[in-house]
Amino acid sequence: MPVPKLLMVLTENWTLVPPRDLRALVRLAVEAEQAGIDGVMLSEHTVLGPSAGGYGVMANPRDYAAPGNQDPAMPWPSSIVLMSAIAQATSTLRIVAGAIIAPLRHPLQLAKDLATLDLLSEGRLVVLPTVSWHRDEYDALAVPFAQRGRILDEQLEVLEAAWRPGPVSHHGARFHFDDVWVEPQPWRPGGPTLWFGGQGMHPPLLRRLVRYGAGLNPFGPLTDADLTTVRTAFADAGRDPDTLELIGGIRATFHGNDDVGDLDTALLDLPRQLDQGFTTICFKPSMFLDDPALIGPFCRTLRRKVEALAK
Repeated sequence: MPVPKLLMVLTENWTLVPPRDLRALVRLAVEAEQAGIDGVMLSEHTVLGPSAGGYGVMANPRDYAAPGNQDPAMPWPSSIVLMSAIAQATSTLRIVAGAIIAPLRHPLQLAKDLATLDLLSEGRLVVLPTVSWHRDEYDALAVPFAQRGRILDEQLEVLEAAWRPGPVSHHGARFHFDDVWVEPQPWRPGGPTLWFGGQGMHPPLLRRLVRYGAGLNPFGPLTDADLTTVRTAFADAGRDPDTLELIGGIRATFHGNDDVGDLDTALLDLPRQLDQGFTTICFKPSMFLDDPALIGPFCRTLRRKVEALAK
């Protein structure tokens, strides 16, 4: 089977580099590129409120941030700004906006920012638009939380139109405008590659994926039945299911509140994902090491181990 691409999660690494040292994150991206890693992924929040940790803050800060397990003071730098710096410092690395919370922005401004970033990166940008989960964030920005799915659907229509030569007009439930141009256009005709993801294979996710998506990045494992549903929906829409990029991941097991995980243990689940057809694998380096000087060697070791498992 083909060797999967590796995607390094660049946010949530404050146990590895100081949370205010954003240049350190750019340096990690550069080292990942030099070590043969395919891309980096960044997520985002504009603000967090008290309910961010409603289920209890993660016991080990190296674990993945998830709905309800975050300290409200958790650092989330602006992903678009940080990705711009990474685009300038790298040349081949894919830059994945792994969670753009689209309903918190006007779609024309979002289209402009993402087109600019795609142009700056010369087509290396991948975007995962999402509605996210945090009601406090929506309330703070005066966006109706209960309508976030409908807002995203309308925004996707606007983005598709805005990433074509103007003029562009739109009249929807929330957004209205006539005869505007969104320039400069993205590097790639039609705009950045779009991925979709979330918890479970629910109907809105499937609908957006089939219409707009080139990749599926679920939060958590998918069953064989889920993947059959996706492949059937693609075929029914006249799309080739084999063109869909499936993004999986490895996750450390922690035995205490201040330990790092074992890479070989985390890789035990990789053969199952490869058998399911996953071709890109995410990893978060701070799960496995605390010394940023070891990023390059760690990435090379991970590549060798993944290549061996794929043979």
